[in-house]
Amino acid sequence: MRITEIRAAGLRGATPRGGWTRELRADDVVHTLVAVHTDFGLVGLGSVFSSESLVKSALEVLGPICVGADPREPDRISQLMHENTFWLGRGGAITHTISGVDIALWDILGQATGLPISTLLGGRYRDRVRPYASVLIEDAPVLADSLGKLSAQGFTAFKIGWGTFGRVDDATDERAVSTAREAIGPEALLAVDAGGSDAFWAHGFKWAARCADMLAAYDVAWFEEALRPDDIQGFIDLRRVSKIPISGGEVLTRRQDFFRFLSAGAFDIVQPDTTKGGGLSESRRVAWLAEAFGVRFIPHGWNTAIGLAADLHLVSSLPAADLVEYKTGSAYIDDIVEGGFPLDSDGRLAVPTGPGLGVRPNLDALARYAPNHGLFDV
Repeated sequence: MRITEIRAAGLRGATPRGGWTRELRADDVVHTLVAVHTDFGLVGLGSVFSSESLVKSALEVLGPICVGADPREPDRISQLMHENTFWLGRGGAITHTISGVDIALWDILGQATGLPISTLLGGRYRDRVRPYASVLIEDAPVLADSLGKLSAQGFTAFKIGWGTFGRVDDATDERAVSTAREAIGPEALLAVDAGGSDAFWAHGFKWAARCADMLAAYDVAWFEEALRPDDIQGFIDLRRVSKIPISGGEVLTRRQDFFRFLSAGAFDIVQPDTTKGGGLSESRRVAWLAEAFGVRFIPHGWNTAIGLAADLHLVSSLPAADLVEYKTGSAYIDDIVEGGFPLDSDGRLAVPTGPGLGVRPNLDALARYAPNHGLFDV
């Protein structure tokens, strides 16, 4: 079996707001699907947290490395892509695109063997995973209403963040956290994401330490991206004084970047994004590193249905991982695969059991959000 072609198509028309300083619009493309074609007729799907134009440009470099290779060797091909783009990659669009190709290759291996990716990654420790609903912070009444509805749908874990957090004043931040805790009740998991990877993030260690004390009073499960993403020393210092776990890592790529933070003791929880950091092959290496350093692993996932399916398989295959991020209200999760991702009565998501990713694309939805995509054309 050989790879014959790799195609890409960006999703547009229903892009959710991101909470960024330069806010996203519905037609902005920040998620791109990748389809790897083979001479056996199998097509694997992957997802990249990047724009269509960047992914297509990266594929001009990566395509010649992949075409002609056996797609049933996802880890080897991913390493070939990393090693042969040393001067062009080591992060950014190249590594982001490798992520989507890698996910697609694991999907093909699963289809070829008739096994789900979670089994191929070494085995399933669980058949269900607890999702946490990821919600942007808005005015208190809007936030309370949103969280109340999600709680009624069955979610038992939540993360609030970005929006006004850290961008107005301390009282506004505490009001948001207090509102959230009241809306979801004392038993539900609540995490807070400051969004320190936003453009020109203004806060440093002292603000983060003061904020962490406030969050501890509301039994917050973790404090995410409290500092700018390259501030290793700041994270080390914050972790030493914080009463609650400190998390980060969603913008890091490749195991080498994560090793620097993990070996320095920067995080209690590490959060690689499988659609940016190097795909499933790289995310599981980060998970192994995290285990060795005694750090909890919770993947970041401002995602598509393809990325969410990949995260479910990944978490299923790790003995200590038990949470995935779920971007609520996104058509790119809810609509583009058949059946979506319904919660069960315990607020869990089933890990797909079919071959590969175990999800089937909804072609009508893809035609709506990726017009003329051509991902599956023969």
